[in-house]
Amino acid sequence: MSEITITAAAAPFDRDLDAGLARIAGIVDEARAAGTDLLVLPEAALGGYVETLHGAVDDPPPALDPDGPEVRRVAELAGSDMTICVGLCEDGGDGIRHNVAVALHDGEVLHLHRKVHMPLDEGRFTTPGDRLAAFDTPVGRIGMLICYDKAFPEASRTLALDGAQALCFLSAWPCSATNAAERLEDDRQWRRSELWDRSRAAENSLVVASANQTGSFGKLRFLGGARITNPNGDVVAATGTGPGLATTTLDLDATVERARRALSPIRDLRPDTYRTAEPLLA
Repeated sequence: MSEITITAAAAPFDRDLDAGLARIAGIVDEARAAGTDLLVLPEAALGGYVETLHGAVDDPPPALDPDGPEVRRVAELAGSDMTICVGLCEDGGDGIRHNVAVALHDGEVLHLHRKVHMPLDEGRFTTPGDRLAAFDTPVGRIGMLICYDKAFPEASRTLALDGAQALCFLSAWPCSATNAAERLEDDRQWRRSELWDRSRAAENSLVVASANQTGSFGKLRFLGGARITNPNGDVVAATGTGPGLATTTLDLDATVERARRALSPIRDLRPDTYRTAEPLLA
């Protein structure tokens, strides 16, 4: 297709699935009114986040079936004119849970990504995934990462080399737990989140659509700050710390092609000179 409209959402979600689905329906209506073709919702929009700080989880999120009624409802909301990326906790069977992002279109699941990188002690509660892959959608070839995944250049680069033209980041990114700023926009975690959105776009010559949760959940205070970043690393649409939608319209094929004709770290890769290093810390 030629021009497409991309929207990244900032919104609050908790354990109340009915309320969450109602909120998603409202976001979809607003996004559809703006002509949105690709909508990115936050991590854990269905059922709320796994709180991992300070070592205790008293109320884990519901483990959902990707073929179950909640996901089917979001797929129905997507209809035939929109692709929606949404986060949830997946029931992997035998007591295994995965933090996942699913891409939905026209009533169907197009792709499922299991969060690979576990921050702090999140791995106590959800099992990490072990696969990164881009996939085709009606708007183009995209990849999905969840929250901390975006901190790792290798993850985004893997998706870019698999043909992704846009990356969708679904986050529940909180402010600093040890030194929170008075204004969320001044928080060091706000700076990190924005830095990684912009860096991943520029270093891979593609578009990044980054969604995030807002409000508070347990001990966590989420930053908001949904944004869309172009291949130059420029933020072209953004929300503040409260709920809202960041929306932009562009020709995805032409935008990525043009970026990769210029000074492009994707075009000019020298994989023959790189090596895989072992982690510095066990």
